[in-house]
Amino acid sequence: MLVNGRRILLTGGCGAIGLVAARALTDAGAVVVVNDILQPEEARARLDDERIHYVQADGSDESGAAHMLAAACAVAGPLTDVILLAGIVRTGGLLEQSAENFDAMFRVNVLAAALTAQAAVRGWRDTASVGNLVFVSSWVQDVPWPGIAPYSASKAALRSLARSFAREFALDGIRANVLAPGIVGVGMARKQWDEEPDYQLRARRAVPLGQLQDPRSVADALVFLCSPMSSYMTGSTLVVDGGASLYPLDPEELSHDDGS
Repeated sequence: MLVNGRRILLTGGCGAIGLVAARALTDAGAVVVVNDILQPEEARARLDDERIHYVQADGSDESGAAHMLAAACAVAGPLTDVILLAGIVRTGGLLEQSAENFDAMFRVNVLAAALTAQAAVRGWRDTASVGNLVFVSSWVQDVPWPGIAPYSASKAALRSLARSFAREFALDGIRANVLAPGIVGVGMARKQWDEEPDYQLRARRAVPLGQLQDPRSVADALVFLCSPMSSYMTGSTLVVDGGASLYPLDPEELSHDDGS
Protein backbone atom coordinates (compact mmCIF):
# COMPACT_ATOMS: atom_id res chain seq x y z
CA MET A 1 0.00 0.00 0.00
CA LEU A 2 2.18 2.80 -1.34
CA VAL A 3 0.20 5.68 0.18
CA ASN A 4 -1.34 3.91 3.14
CA GLY A 5 -2.60 6.46 5.64
CA ARG A 6 -2.13 9.48 3.38
CA ARG A 7 -5.01 11.95 3.28
CA ILE A 8 -5.17 13.43 -0.20
CA LEU A 9 -7.21 16.20 -1.79
CA LEU A 10 -7.55 15.85 -5.56
CA THR A 11 -8.92 18.86 -7.45
CA GLY A 12 -10.67 18.34 -10.77
CA GLY A 13 -11.22 14.76 -9.70
CA CYS A 14 -14.47 14.15 -11.60
CA GLY A 15 -12.81 14.37 -15.02
CA ALA A 16 -11.68 11.30 -16.94
CA ILE A 17 -8.14 11.35 -15.57
CA GLY A 18 -9.25 12.36 -12.09
CA LEU A 19 -11.65 9.43 -11.75
CA VAL A 20 -8.87 6.95 -12.55
CA ALA A 21 -6.47 8.74 -10.22
CA ALA A 22 -8.93 8.89 -7.33
CA ARG A 23 -9.55 5.15 -7.48
CA ALA A 24 -5.86 4.32 -7.87
CA LEU A 25 -4.93 6.43 -4.84
CA THR A 26 -7.74 4.89 -2.82
CA ASP A 27 -6.73 1.37 -3.84
CA ALA A 28 -3.16 2.21 -2.81
CA GLY A 29 -4.31 2.97 0.73
CA ALA A 30 -5.07 6.71 0.80
CA VAL A 31 -8.11 8.52 2.09
CA VAL A 32 -9.10 10.57 -0.96
CA VAL A 33 -11.23 13.70 -1.14
CA VAL A 34 -12.22 14.70 -4.66
CA ASN A 35 -13.02 18.31 -5.45
CA ASP A 36 -14.91 19.55 -8.48
CA ILE A 37 -17.59 22.10 -9.35
CA LEU A 38 -20.26 19.49 -10.13
CA GLN A 39 -23.36 19.13 -7.99
CA PRO A 40 -22.87 16.37 -5.38
CA GLU A 41 -25.42 14.03 -6.97
CA GLU A 42 -23.69 14.12 -10.35
CA ALA A 43 -20.26 13.84 -8.77
CA ARG A 44 -21.25 10.81 -6.71
CA ALA A 45 -22.65 9.11 -9.82
CA ARG A 46 -19.36 9.66 -11.65
CA LEU A 47 -17.17 8.59 -8.75
CA ASP A 48 -19.26 5.46 -8.07
CA ASP A 49 -17.11 4.57 -5.07
CA GLU A 50 -18.31 5.10 -1.53
CA ARG A 51 -14.73 5.12 -0.24
CA ILE A 52 -14.06 8.45 -2.00
CA HIS A 53 -15.25 11.68 -0.39
CA TYR A 54 -16.49 14.64 -2.41
CA VAL A 55 -16.34 18.40 -1.82
CA GLN A 56 -17.97 20.84 -4.21
CA ALA A 57 -16.05 24.13 -4.44
CA ASP A 58 -14.55 26.56 -6.92
CA GLY A 59 -10.91 27.13 -6.04
CA SER A 60 -10.50 30.13 -8.33
CA ASP A 61 -11.44 32.57 -5.57
CA GLU A 62 -10.01 32.78 -2.08
CA SER A 63 -13.22 31.93 -0.23
CA GLY A 64 -13.83 28.90 -2.44
CA ALA A 65 -10.30 27.62 -1.91
CA ALA A 66 -10.54 28.11 1.86
CA HIS A 67 -13.91 26.32 1.95
CA MET A 68 -12.47 23.45 -0.10
CA LEU A 69 -9.57 22.87 2.30
CA ALA A 70 -11.73 23.17 5.40
CA ALA A 71 -14.35 20.78 4.04
CA ALA A 72 -11.71 18.27 2.94
CA CYS A 73 -10.10 18.29 6.38
CA ALA A 74 -13.52 17.91 8.01
CA VAL A 75 -14.19 14.63 6.20
CA ALA A 76 -10.67 13.18 5.96
CA GLY A 77 -8.68 14.73 8.77
CA PRO A 78 -5.56 16.88 8.31
CA LEU A 79 -4.38 16.59 4.73
CA THR A 80 -0.96 15.24 3.85
CA ASP A 81 -1.08 15.86 0.09
CA VAL A 82 -2.90 18.16 -2.33
CA ILE A 83 -2.98 17.24 -6.03
CA LEU A 84 -3.84 20.16 -8.28
CA LEU A 85 -5.32 18.48 -11.35
CA ALA A 86 -8.20 20.81 -12.26
CA GLY A 87 -7.76 22.32 -15.70
CA ILE A 88 -9.47 23.22 -18.97
CA VAL A 89 -8.35 23.58 -22.58
CA ARG A 90 -9.94 25.51 -25.45
CA THR A 91 -8.62 24.82 -28.91
CA GLY A 92 -8.05 27.21 -31.77
CA GLY A 93 -5.37 29.09 -33.63
CA LEU A 94 -3.45 31.67 -31.65
CA LEU A 95 -5.02 34.63 -33.48
CA GLU A 96 -8.49 33.20 -32.90
CA GLN A 97 -8.08 32.76 -29.15
CA SER A 98 -10.20 35.38 -27.39
CA ALA A 99 -9.44 37.31 -24.24
CA GLU A 100 -12.19 35.27 -22.59
CA ASN A 101 -10.41 32.03 -23.53
CA PHE A 102 -7.11 33.27 -22.12
CA ASP A 103 -8.82 34.43 -18.93
CA ALA A 104 -10.74 31.17 -18.44
CA MET A 105 -7.71 28.93 -18.92
CA PHE A 106 -5.44 30.97 -16.66
CA ARG A 107 -8.17 31.27 -14.05
CA VAL A 108 -8.77 27.52 -13.83
CA ASN A 109 -5.31 26.21 -14.67
CA VAL A 110 -3.17 28.69 -12.72
CA LEU A 111 -5.15 30.91 -10.35
CA ALA A 112 -7.24 28.10 -8.84
CA ALA A 113 -4.10 26.02 -8.31
CA ALA A 114 -2.31 28.97 -6.70
CA LEU A 115 -5.14 29.81 -4.31
CA THR A 116 -5.74 26.18 -3.35
CA ALA A 117 -2.03 25.64 -2.74
CA GLN A 118 -1.91 28.82 -0.65
CA ALA A 119 -4.79 27.58 1.51
CA ALA A 120 -3.09 24.20 1.97
CA VAL A 121 0.25 25.75 2.92
CA ARG A 122 -1.37 28.10 5.41
CA GLY A 123 -2.99 25.13 7.12
CA TRP A 124 0.26 23.16 7.25
CA ARG A 125 2.26 26.09 8.57
CA ASP A 126 -0.37 26.93 11.21
CA THR A 127 -0.06 23.41 12.61
CA ALA A 128 3.68 23.02 11.97
CA SER A 129 2.91 20.08 9.68
CA VAL A 130 4.80 18.85 6.64
CA GLY A 131 2.88 18.72 3.37
CA ASN A 132 3.12 17.76 -0.27
CA LEU A 133 1.80 19.66 -3.31
CA VAL A 134 1.57 17.99 -6.72
CA PHE A 135 0.83 20.29 -9.66
CA VAL A 136 -0.41 18.48 -12.78
CA SER A 137 0.94 20.23 -15.84
CA SER A 138 1.47 18.82 -19.35
CA TRP A 139 4.24 18.01 -21.79
CA VAL A 140 3.16 21.13 -23.73
CA GLN A 141 4.59 23.30 -20.95
CA ASP A 142 7.80 22.90 -23.00
CA VAL A 143 6.44 22.30 -26.51
CA PRO A 144 4.55 25.12 -28.30
CA TRP A 145 1.97 22.83 -29.88
CA PRO A 146 -0.32 24.71 -32.34
CA GLY A 147 -3.98 25.01 -31.46
CA ILE A 148 -3.61 25.28 -27.69
CA ALA A 149 -1.26 28.20 -27.13
CA PRO A 150 -3.05 29.67 -24.07
CA TYR A 151 -3.23 26.21 -22.50
CA SER A 152 0.48 25.62 -23.10
CA ALA A 153 1.28 29.02 -21.61
CA SER A 154 -0.87 28.31 -18.57
CA LYS A 155 0.94 25.02 -17.97
CA ALA A 156 4.33 26.73 -18.25
CA ALA A 157 3.10 29.23 -15.66
CA LEU A 158 1.91 26.38 -13.45
CA ARG A 159 5.35 24.77 -13.46
CA SER A 160 6.95 28.07 -12.48
CA LEU A 161 4.39 28.48 -9.70
CA ALA A 162 5.10 24.99 -8.37
CA ARG A 163 8.83 25.65 -8.27
CA SER A 164 8.22 28.88 -6.36
CA PHE A 165 6.20 26.99 -3.75
CA ALA A 166 9.02 24.43 -3.53
CA ARG A 167 11.64 27.12 -3.03
CA GLU A 168 9.74 29.26 -0.54
CA PHE A 169 8.44 26.56 1.80
CA ALA A 170 11.15 23.90 1.78
CA LEU A 171 12.34 24.84 5.28
CA ASP A 172 8.76 24.29 6.51
CA GLY A 173 8.91 20.70 5.28
CA ILE A 174 6.49 21.45 2.46
CA ARG A 175 7.35 19.99 -0.94
CA ALA A 176 5.99 20.84 -4.38
CA ASN A 177 6.50 18.88 -7.58
CA VAL A 178 5.09 18.82 -11.10
CA LEU A 179 3.68 15.92 -13.10
CA ALA A 180 3.73 16.45 -16.88
CA PRO A 181 1.69 13.83 -18.77
CA GLY A 182 1.56 13.46 -22.56
CA ILE A 183 -1.37 12.97 -24.97
CA VAL A 184 -3.74 11.08 -22.70
CA GLY A 185 -6.25 8.81 -24.41
CA VAL A 186 -9.42 10.41 -23.08
CA GLY A 187 -11.79 13.14 -24.25
CA MET A 188 -11.11 14.87 -27.57
CA ALA A 189 -7.73 13.19 -28.09
CA ARG A 190 -9.34 9.76 -27.80
CA LYS A 191 -12.18 10.75 -30.15
CA GLN A 192 -9.78 12.10 -32.78
CA TRP A 193 -7.54 9.05 -32.48
CA ASP A 194 -10.52 6.73 -33.05
CA GLU A 195 -12.27 8.72 -35.79
CA GLU A 196 -9.61 10.68 -37.70
CA PRO A 197 -6.91 8.59 -39.42
CA ASP A 198 -4.80 11.69 -40.13
CA TYR A 199 -4.81 12.65 -36.46
CA GLN A 200 -3.84 9.13 -35.42
CA LEU A 201 -0.96 9.17 -37.89
CA ARG A 202 0.32 12.51 -36.59
CA ALA A 203 -0.09 11.48 -32.97
CA ARG A 204 1.79 8.24 -33.56
CA ARG A 205 4.64 10.23 -35.11
CA ALA A 206 4.58 12.71 -32.22
CA VAL A 207 4.80 10.01 -29.54
CA PRO A 208 7.86 7.76 -29.89
CA LEU A 209 6.07 4.96 -28.03
CA GLY A 210 3.41 5.16 -30.75
CA GLN A 211 0.19 5.19 -28.77
CA LEU A 212 -1.98 7.44 -26.65
CA GLN A 213 -1.26 7.52 -22.94
CA ASP A 214 -3.33 5.31 -20.69
CA PRO A 215 -4.76 7.48 -17.88
CA ARG A 216 -3.68 4.77 -15.45
CA SER A 217 -0.06 5.77 -16.10
CA VAL A 218 -0.93 9.28 -14.91
CA ALA A 219 -2.57 7.81 -11.82
CA ASP A 220 0.46 5.61 -11.12
CA ALA A 221 2.73 8.64 -11.30
CA LEU A 222 0.50 10.49 -8.84
CA VAL A 223 0.66 7.53 -6.45
CA PHE A 224 4.45 7.67 -6.66
CA LEU A 225 4.55 11.44 -6.04
CA CYS A 226 2.38 11.02 -2.93
CA SER A 227 4.39 8.05 -1.64
CA PRO A 228 7.52 7.93 0.52
CA MET A 229 9.50 6.98 -2.59
CA SER A 230 9.35 10.63 -3.74
CA SER A 231 10.26 12.08 -0.34
CA TYR A 232 13.54 13.63 -1.55
CA MET A 233 11.93 15.38 -4.51
CA THR A 234 10.88 19.00 -4.52
CA GLY A 235 10.81 21.54 -7.32
CA SER A 236 11.08 18.66 -9.78
CA THR A 237 9.09 17.83 -12.92
CA LEU A 238 8.23 14.20 -13.55
CA VAL A 239 7.59 13.86 -17.30
CA VAL A 240 5.46 10.83 -18.20
CA ASP A 241 4.62 11.47 -21.85
CA GLY A 242 5.69 8.47 -23.90
CA GLY A 243 8.59 10.53 -25.20
CA ALA A 244 6.39 13.17 -26.88
CA SER A 245 8.56 16.02 -25.66
CA LEU A 246 11.59 14.42 -27.33
CA TYR A 247 10.30 14.61 -30.87
CA PRO A 248 10.45 17.90 -32.85
CA LEU A 249 7.83 17.61 -35.57
CA ASP A 250 7.96 19.51 -38.84
CA PRO A 251 5.50 22.44 -39.08
CA GLU A 252 3.29 20.70 -41.64
CA GLU A 253 2.89 17.74 -39.30
CA LEU A 254 1.65 20.00 -36.51
CA SER A 255 -0.69 22.22 -38.46
CA HIS A 256 -3.98 20.58 -37.46
CA ASP A 257 -3.27 18.92 -34.11
CA ASP A 258 -4.65 20.09 -30.80
CA GLY A 259 -1.99 18.16 -28.78
CA SER A 260 -4.22 17.94 -25.71
